[in-house]
Amino acid sequence: MEIDLNEVMIGDLHLHSKYSRATSIYLSFENLVKWAKIKGINLLGTGDFTHPIWFEEIKKLENNGKGIYFFDGFPFVITGEISFIYTQETYNKSRLDSDSHHHSPTNSRLHSTTIARETPNVKSLAHPSDREFTESKRSLERKGRRVHLNVLVPNVEVAEKINSYLDTKGRRDYDGRPIFKISCEEFVREMKNIDDKIEIIPAHIWTPWFSMFGSKSGFDSFKECFGEMSEKVYAIETGMSSDPEMNWRIGELHNKSIVSFSDSHSFWPFRLGREATIFKKFDSYDELVRQIRKNDFIGTIETDPAYGKYHYDGHRNCSFSCSFEKTKKLNGLCPKCGKPLVIGVDYRVEELATNKIGFRPQCAKPFFKLLPLHEIIVLASGGRLESNSTWNIYNDLISKFENEFNILLKVSKPEFFNKNVDDKLVELILKNREGKIYVKPGYDGEYGVAELGEKQATLV
Repeated sequence: MEIDLNEVMIGDLHLHSKYSRATSIYLSFENLVKWAKIKGINLLGTGDFTHPIWFEEIKKLENNGKGIYFFDGFPFVITGEISFIYTQETYNKSRLDSDSHHHSPTNSRLHSTTIARETPNVKSLAHPSDREFTESKRSLERKGRRVHLNVLVPNVEVAEKINSYLDTKGRRDYDGRPIFKISCEEFVREMKNIDDKIEIIPAHIWTPWFSMFGSKSGFDSFKECFGEMSEKVYAIETGMSSDPEMNWRIGELHNKSIVSFSDSHSFWPFRLGREATIFKKFDSYDELVRQIRKNDFIGTIETDPAYGKYHYDGHRNCSFSCSFEKTKKLNGLCPKCGKPLVIGVDYRVEELATNKIGFRPQCAKPFFKLLPLHEIIVLASGGRLESNSTWNIYNDLISKFENEFNILLKVSKPEFFNKNVDDKLVELILKNREGKIYVKPGYDGEYGVAELGEKQATLV
């Protein structure tokens, strides 16, 4: 896919402020803008609008009257990630079904259907038959759910209403990504009651521990997660451990837009914009939301999903990882310690897939599979990600070719050679552009490893 970078807006709408846990203390609008321009990003989310101190900074931004806010002329949209941790009661068909798949490490949830929630005023999704109710003592389970949602907000006034609602449910001041005991369905309903323009996007939907389809605490279907409000959720975020091709295999997602954002906890260019969405140019929040809801943006930028920390199954403490095929042969147990493996994204996709590998729906958008430029420099030089030598090469490239996305996506081989760029680095940049750098998959919290011959580099 060829794109004119001057005619699009590359947006990263999922990131955090310094008030979220495990983030850079130097995260500020000034640093975000500086490094977004170096990266080649044209639009950022503010992140963390729910945090009182950060929200005061957001309110200082210049507003164009159309839901776009500016710091030093650079555009932002009000965004924030919220964590929902709650318990719900599920009806487990597998306990009544003699044909249930006992080999599956997550099979106790594969056939569950929600029948009640711990949060009030949320209706059932399905009603078991009378016979099934007679088995309720052994077929009802309480399931812990942990899901992250990214929220896009049309303006400061609506953000204030959301914060007022959240204040009735708990505290917002202790973390930029606060936790609430609210079901996903109830939250969407309440947001739509406030303003239908609020956009709710399930974040990094396959991550084992905190996501919609996660093996540890997620759901087995979109409908199970959002219930009656499913039609009011228009998009999903791939996350680092999956890409659009993997999500195309899930038939239930074919009417949802597939977007990508970085979930960055710092402003450095090897974090910020490592995943992003390419939009048609716009100057209003309404147009942004229209493109998302109508699947009318241009495409996405993805890291190789194998770089994600949970792509494969495995045990970090045992230094063991394997594919989903091997996990099935092992009955989900680690061959070293005998305990259950942490089931990764690749397994979960295979588990829930309704389409074969290679299936491409009509609604599919093109995407670029790219490693950040820092990683390519490390592969070429054998250095470290944040060493002075790596930064010197990076800064030299930026001075010659304007920004990172221009380098990764557009600069030609003759143009590189005309500027005396190292031959090996040029070849790696071009291989990266074609998605031809092999990645040894990450697992159980360990990032994947990019490999090139005998040279290796780890995404940290």
